[in-house]
Amino acid sequence: MATSAAPASKSQFAAIGLDMGGSSIKYALVGTDGKLVESTFNKALTPEGAHPEAVAEVMAQIIRDLQEVTGEDLAGLPAGVTVPGIVIDGVVHSAANIDKAWIGLDATSMLSKMLDREVYLLNDADAAGVAEVYAGAGSKDGQPLKGSTLLLTLGTGIGSAFFRDGVLFPNVEFGHLEIDGFDAESKAAARVMREEELSWDQYIARLQRYLSHVEFLCSPDLIVIGGAISEDHEHFLPKLDLRAKLVPAEFNNAAGVLGAAHRAMHPGN
Repeated sequence: MATSAAPASKSQFAAIGLDMGGSSIKYALVGTDGKLVESTFNKALTPEGAHPEAVAEVMAQIIRDLQEVTGEDLAGLPAGVTVPGIVIDGVVHSAANIDKAWIGLDATSMLSKMLDREVYLLNDADAAGVAEVYAGAGSKDGQPLKGSTLLLTLGTGIGSAFFRDGVLFPNVEFGHLEIDGFDAESKAAARVMREEELSWDQYIARLQRYLSHVEFLCSPDLIVIGGAISEDHEHFLPKLDLRAKLVPAEFNNAAGVLGAAHRAMHPGN
C-alpha cells in the first residue's frame, strides 16, 4: 500500500478500523478514498485477559490518541471492530484467545456506547476477506471479482472468509473441517511447519490435501492465501494443483483494520 499523508480535514476521514487479537489491537483511520491512512496505522496491547470492558477502554484511548495525532475531532466517525469469534447480529458466539465473557454479549451495543459512535462488528477473518475482495487480490478496479472467492489465512490456525460476487457468507470456519480424522488447522496451519520442522515439500503435501477437500466442498473460482506465510508464496503456491486460481493476499498485517473500516463505511456489504 502506498503511504498516504495525514488528511488535512475531518472530511477526508471515513472510518476507524480496530482489529482485535489476543495480544494486540491494530488500528488506523481510513480515508474517504477507502485507503488506509498509513501514518495512523499502529497497535496497542490487548489488555490481559481481554475482558470486554477492558478492551473497550483501550479502544476508547486509541480513538483519543488518533485525535491527538491527527489534530482532528473524530466525534461521530463510525468504527469497524473485529473479534476472533463468530458474530451474528452484533452478538459474539465464540471466543478464541479472549475472555469467555464475550460469548453471548451484544458487543455492538456495548462498544457503541463506550466508544460513543456507531460500531460495526465482524469476525476477524471475515474482515480480512472484505479487505481483499473490495481492495486487494479479490478485486479489480475497486470492485469484487465475479464468482466465488475464498480467503484463507494460514498462521497459528486457519481463518476463512467466503464470498459470492462480493457478498460475504459470514462466520465460515473452514479451518476446523475434519480431514483424515484431524481438525484441519492442526495439520495444515502455517505454525505446524515450524513446530514439526516440516520441509516445504512436506508442508505442501498437507496443504494440497486440505485445499483439495475445501475445493470439493465449495468450488471457489479464486482462493486468496493470506497470513505471514503468503510472503513466501513463491515456495508453495506454484506447486499446488487445484482448479481454482491461487493468489497471495495483498494485505496481511493491515487487512483486518482495512476490512473492519470498510464495513463501517458500507454496512450493507
